Amino acid sequence: MLKKIHPIAGIIGFLTILTFWTATACSELFGSLESIAAVKAMILNGMFILIPSMVIVGASGISMGRHRKDAPARAKKKRMPFIAANGLVILLPAAFFLESRASVGTFDTAFYLVQVFELIAGAVNLSLMALSIRDGLAMGRKRRAAMAGAKSRASNIPS
Repeated sequence: MLKKIHPIAGIIGFLTILTFWTATACSELFGSLESIAAVKAMILNGMFILIPSMVIVGASGISMGRHRKDAPARAKKKRMPFIAANGLVILLPAAFFLESRASVGTFDTAFYLVQVFELIAGAVNLSLMALSIRDGLAMGRKRRAAMAGAKSRASNIPS
């Protein structure tokens, strides 16, 4: 069951962050101040999707990778704490700060400075998550190939 839940939660988390990042960039580049404020409110509401998906992907990843020692699993284990810390220390507080400023129309230097940090941190997390998705797909391919090899060897055993 975890082998199905983990990738689904990971993709939901990745796509949610990608949506936040894209909506922010588009509203900043092409939108009005009202659209920026609407995007900031949407992002804060979207945390109800993002946070559970990231908790699920983290917990399921820890559970499934507990005994794995291969290179992709080690790489995923090294990235995970950074992704989590980046989200909890930079992205989540930034979302609250930016929404609180945008909701009252305060688009000052502090707003834009935090906005830049949020975009950078979001891009970093998207990159790290994409690498983890790539490694997870490679691990799945390797596992499926090993299972197929075992099945073909079993079918060649004379009765």
